Amino acid sequence: MAENDQINDLAEDNLPEDKDQGVHENNIPSQVKCEGYIPDTTTEGLSACPNKDGEKIKNKMLCGYLYKLGMKGPLKAWKYRFFSYDEKKCHLLYYRMASDVCPLGSIDLCAATFHFSVEAEEGVFEIKTPTKCFVLKAVNNHAKMYWLQQLQLKRREFSKHEQKINFRNALSSEVFDDKPGYHDIRDVDFLPPVKTPTELVGQIVASMPAPQESTAIQNISLKHPWKEIQNTVRNFCGTKPSPPTSKSVFHYDDLEPAFDVAEAVARPVPKLSPSLNFSRKARKQNGCTTSSQDSSSTETISFEKISNSQQQIQALTEELKSQKDLVKLLHRALESAHQEKRACNDYLNAAEEKDRLELIRHKIRQIEDLKQRVEALDQEKKGLEQCASFKDFHISELKEHIQLLMEKNNAKQQVILKQNEQLLSQNDADDSSSILNDTLQKHYRKIENLMDDINAYKTQNQFLNSEIHQVTELWRNTAEKETALLMKCSYLEARNCQIESKYLIVLRKLQEALPYLDAEYCEVIKNLIEDALQSDMKKVHNQMDVQFSPLSEYDDYGFVIIPEYEVEHLKLLAKIQALEIRSNKLLTHEVVDKPLRMKWNSIEELNHSVELKNLVRCGIPPEHRKRVWRWLIGKRIRIRANHYTDLLRKCESSQHPASQQIELDIHRTLTNNKHFSCPTSEFIQKLRRVLLAYSWQNPTIGYCQGLNRLAAIALLVLEDEESAFYCLADIVENIMPPGYYSNNLTGSQVDQRVFKDFFSEKLPRLAAHFNQYKIDLSLITYNWFLVVFVDSLVSDILLRVWDAFLYEGTKVIFRYALAIFKYNEEEILKLNDETEIYQYLSFFTKTICDGRKLMNIAFNEMNPFPMKHLKNRRAVHMEKCKADMAELEKIKQEYFRQKEELGSADMDLGVSEDEDDT
Repeated sequence: MAENDQINDLAEDNLPEDKDQGVHENNIPSQVKCEGYIPDTTTEGLSACPNKDGEKIKNKMLCGYLYKLGMKGPLKAWKYRFFSYDEKKCHLLYYRMASDVCPLGSIDLCAATFHFSVEAEEGVFEIKTPTKCFVLKAVNNHAKMYWLQQLQLKRREFSKHEQKINFRNALSSEVFDDKPGYHDIRDVDFLPPVKTPTELVGQIVASMPAPQESTAIQNISLKHPWKEIQNTVRNFCGTKPSPPTSKSVFHYDDLEPAFDVAEAVARPVPKLSPSLNFSRKARKQNGCTTSSQDSSSTETISFEKISNSQQQIQALTEELKSQKDLVKLLHRALESAHQEKRACNDYLNAAEEKDRLELIRHKIRQIEDLKQRVEALDQEKKGLEQCASFKDFHISELKEHIQLLMEKNNAKQQVILKQNEQLLSQNDADDSSSILNDTLQKHYRKIENLMDDINAYKTQNQFLNSEIHQVTELWRNTAEKETALLMKCSYLEARNCQIESKYLIVLRKLQEALPYLDAEYCEVIKNLIEDALQSDMKKVHNQMDVQFSPLSEYDDYGFVIIPEYEVEHLKLLAKIQALEIRSNKLLTHEVVDKPLRMKWNSIEELNHSVELKNLVRCGIPPEHRKRVWRWLIGKRIRIRANHYTDLLRKCESSQHPASQQIELDIHRTLTNNKHFSCPTSEFIQKLRRVLLAYSWQNPTIGYCQGLNRLAAIALLVLEDEESAFYCLADIVENIMPPGYYSNNLTGSQVDQRVFKDFFSEKLPRLAAHFNQYKIDLSLITYNWFLVVFVDSLVSDILLRVWDAFLYEGTKVIFRYALAIFKYNEEEILKLNDETEIYQYLSFFTKTICDGRKLMNIAFNEMNPFPMKHLKNRRAVHMEKCKADMAELEKIKQEYFRQKEELGSADMDLGVSEDEDDT
């Protein structure tokens, strides 16, 4: 008997014990209190229960008895359990009987899905959680559909409640106040509401005596012995006469005692059969007529009282049997504990160490004997498994032989049937008509069965459609919740970057004040700076790089995110800039970058327009930049087939005079980019070929310092060296004014004069400040214009400048040059020394972190800025520049003439002196 109990207990689900489930105040679990349950939303879900006043009491509770299939152990067994829904945790708790205090386990319905199969037994359905699958069985299909529909309803209501709480928490930050809310799970009537089987579910069942199945010994769980003891003590105490305050855990104050007895007698719990067939069996059973009601009302009442007392006696008898078995098990456990106690006493009472060692050796020998016995049993088990596999193989062969015999038998039966048909055809017409009627009846019965199958499959299809719809909505809400949480995480990560950047700024200020501080403070500050510089930026990016940007030391085009400088204050500036740029990216990713990417993705054909110009000014996404640059270059320059190949052949056949200068500059190109840091890099070889080809393409220029960086940027974006060659040609020959890269750099000098005019007009305070301290702007801005800000701005801002530069022309350089000074205007005005100003201007572009702000200054605050006005200024300054150059040429010629005259006079003087010496 005990072995059978252990086998049945092995079939019990191995669920973790819930520490929160237990005895609460008044010995009533919180999950079964009446106020803890959501009332049924359907009108069918209300049970009319008369009380003293004759009112209607609503059935507020989803609970009842179900069979549960144990999924573990050598044998699968159905166990009768009482199930109750806990709305606080959205769990389905199950007990051995309704009067139990502690649940045996729970099923988490938050992420569960429900399913049932038409081919399965009647009333069987499944609840699948992410970790486990539970198989349950109701009395009939009607009760099964009611449980499934109610569980879907409870899951939906709990999901709505959780969504409101989670989205309120996720969007609590003021950054996300304008975000749309969550989507409610919409109720779609895939399946009509199922009428409540009041005799099987609800508080009525909880108030009735436990059925025999729940008190049977095979339903006792040895997996949770302490819970069984608690429940048993509770049930045992409940059977004794007690005052009115002693109530069952599923008792409700709104139900009268007379009503409980009447309902318990009038509605006994039906007993489940071990195997339940399909709905056609239920239909046949419904066709049977019920027995006539001939007894009087008084006889019915007396019979009900007698049957009720008999049921109680039988339940108590079964309970007594179960308690006896439990006492036997506890006696066994107590006996084993006594044995251990005696062994410990022998060990402690031993007079000498030898006796204790002898006891330990004896125990060790016993353990070794047990191990050997276990090994022998394992070998015996393996032999039995081999024997069983051999028998299985033999059985399969016998089955194949039986199959062959069956086929032969079927063939013989077909022959006999054909002969019978021939004999029947010879009989009279009456016999043939009777056979025909029998055949038709068989067909009708088959059609009826098929109709039942069709109805069952329709019901299954409707339920699965509703389940798919609800699960899809749950998934959508979860995805939106995840997106909201990611946005909040990005916001917090951006705040973290800002705080760290402010900390580094403070360290930088303290670093500037080191000469004026004490030695001990200087040492502390130096240590803090060293720790800040040695901290890994990957730790800063580690939390939010899952979705927004890959974790790397380089950006999309290979530029180092944090350049390494030899000077400490520049190192701090680089790290501050990287942190500020990252915080700006995180804050603008959802609000700015995503809508821009969607607009770019919607553009199929590129055409010049105001909308496209505004999009280009905001920056082209990396996945579209190559296509847009090639389109812009192709609009201004004619690409000839095989032209670039011919120039490369010319480079191989002869050496250009500028090749030596190209070799000197090529290894100094974009040293902060991984593609140009290695001398043997493929990009270095491509850059060399592009510059040599262009030196043959434009002999008047050949090569000028700065062209290497223009070609390098073109190579990084366009990747193809022929496209980079035409991009370089387009910039030098079409976008830039004539003479920009000539020997005397006339166009560059003119633009510097034009920029000084614009600087005085747009930024008068800075212009006056620079004039006061005699600051020459061209020392800072000359290289900006020559290479279009390469090596001056961070790569992300630089490429945005290049996007607008290729689309609109050279006026973009003037706009951004003015915007850079405007961005740092207040900081520059605080400086009151020429040396400090020059020192700050040498690195102040490293302090620019917000590309959106710089773009807004360039294109909004610097208006108006027409190209016609720029051309007129260039023409005026070109005339002045030519006049100055002509004046310089005259001075140069006069200098050379005087030098020649002085040289000839010195030669004559030297000859006369030699003659005197001789």
